[in-house]
Amino acid sequence: MKKYILLLMGLVSLTAIAQKDPVISPEDLNGIRAIGSPANPKVKVYWNKYSDQAEITRICQDLAKAYPELVKLESIGKSVEGRDLWVMSISDFKSGNADRKPGFYIDGNIHANELQGTEVALYTAWYLAESFQTVDFIKQLLKDKVFYVIPTINPDSREYFIKSANNPHSSRTGRRAFDEDGDGLTDEDKLDDLDGDGNIVMMRRKSATGRWKIDCDNPQRMIPAKQDEPGEYEMLGYEGIDNDGDGLVNEDATGTYDPNRDWAWNWQPDYVQRGALFYPGTLPETQAIKAFIKKHPNIAGAQSYHNNGGMFLRGPGAAEDDPFYDRADVDVYNFIGKLGERMVPGYKYFVIHKDLYTVYGGEIDWLALNRGVFTFSNELMTSYKLFNDKAAAERGSNQEFEEFDKYLLFGDGYVQWKPFKHPQYGDIEIGGPKKNYLRNHPGFLLMEDAHRNMAFTILHAQQMPKLEVIEVNNKDLGGGLTEVTATVINRRIMPTHSSHDVKYKIERPDYITIKNAEVIAGMIVENEDFNLTKEQKNRPEKLEIRNIPGMGAVKVRWVIKGKSDKAAIEVDSMKGGVVSKTI
Repeated sequence: MKKYILLLMGLVSLTAIAQKDPVISPEDLNGIRAIGSPANPKVKVYWNKYSDQAEITRICQDLAKAYPELVKLESIGKSVEGRDLWVMSISDFKSGNADRKPGFYIDGNIHANELQGTEVALYTAWYLAESFQTVDFIKQLLKDKVFYVIPTINPDSREYFIKSANNPHSSRTGRRAFDEDGDGLTDEDKLDDLDGDGNIVMMRRKSATGRWKIDCDNPQRMIPAKQDEPGEYEMLGYEGIDNDGDGLVNEDATGTYDPNRDWAWNWQPDYVQRGALFYPGTLPETQAIKAFIKKHPNIAGAQSYHNNGGMFLRGPGAAEDDPFYDRADVDVYNFIGKLGERMVPGYKYFVIHKDLYTVYGGEIDWLALNRGVFTFSNELMTSYKLFNDKAAAERGSNQEFEEFDKYLLFGDGYVQWKPFKHPQYGDIEIGGPKKNYLRNHPGFLLMEDAHRNMAFTILHAQQMPKLEVIEVNNKDLGGGLTEVTATVINRRIMPTHSSHDVKYKIERPDYITIKNAEVIAGMIVENEDFNLTKEQKNRPEKLEIRNIPGMGAVKVRWVIKGKSDKAAIEVDSMKGGVVSKTI
């Protein structure tokens, strides 16, 4: 009995300490927080699954409700089928006008089967909000910047992929169907879910002339028979039926348009760029996003999440656009992309048209070249992650996924082969990878890759311009005149205007203004040592600066009447924010 009394006293004492000392939290009593993760988040989210539209909406609404001073939620439009395009604006709204801070745009899931783009975008929003009070870096980041996060820019097709039968590679888009075989009918000969399990898998049939056999080391795997040995099966392609009686199966595809070919930079029609629709911005989703970005000229950096292959991609999508990527802009991309390779093992930094294929009318080219925004597209998931094997990842086959399924998923990644009576082929077997395997992360790998890619995006965002007036010098010129010289520095690698922006005058210049002073003359100091200046005769108090370079500075000068003791310097940059300094 004495033992229990002492134990009870100890618990009471510990409770009293916890009540008196606010430093002690529930995690101190029950364990210890894992570094890098919010200990007791207000918004509970499971990061080992893929959310439908209702769950995405709930997460966004819960974040806005839990953190009203950090998260604002709005719908910027409707999809083709009437679903909301949610945008979360995330910033410390108490520290100034968020829309005048450097802005960073994030979206995901432009393609239906590329699910995890949404999860990484949501994770980023969640992590920023939940970490604001505990991580000083995040607190300062949200004081300085604003994030605009759209979890899915293709909600109809995402819903279709999750709730309808598909294979890992379908559908990139949605329900729209096209007459692929030229018989005047659409959607009449498509993928069919023969057994109704929600997965479109492969069909095989035993055949004396077949050239495939079962791998004895992994019965789920089909391998080609060697030249000098008989095969056992013929492969019949994905599940399907000859619905229109033309002797072909699955030749009419659904959803062959591509929303990532719908953007107004180097757009090409479908006969040039497969997947393009009728004109740039055919889709209402594209129109809504373009309108939002144009409404927010403070956006300096952007990130679009795709899958798969483990890549940090920059434009251009087509070789003819290479001249638009100036050396200075490429240096910014190289810095971020190369550091990303270290931050996310197995990922590589590539240029789209040089290392992959040609893309016309792509979103990231529109952002970079139409709006002057430094933009990356991350291809999430790579087979490297399965066994941390670089050579295996470079082979690019499904063998690693089959081995991974065998040893770490215990068969959960595949529909096991089973017999089926096909109306045209007779006795066949169906089996193969489930629709959310191969391209999309298994659950326990999802959160790690979400965090690493989020960190890459935050690295990119942190390198948006950070301006400061670091030095103001006064010189008495006599005759009641004073010379005021100010130095404005950019402490990040991203300039206030990309070189492309400067050349084509996409965004207005930066303004450096002296206030509360009668200005006689204003000028930009081009070389202080040699006293070389360039005078601005029109409105000399408000100097127009075409660009404040990354990790660089500009110097300006005014001649004013009287003393400067009541004057102030203000820097107003659309993509670099607003800062001021009282003299």
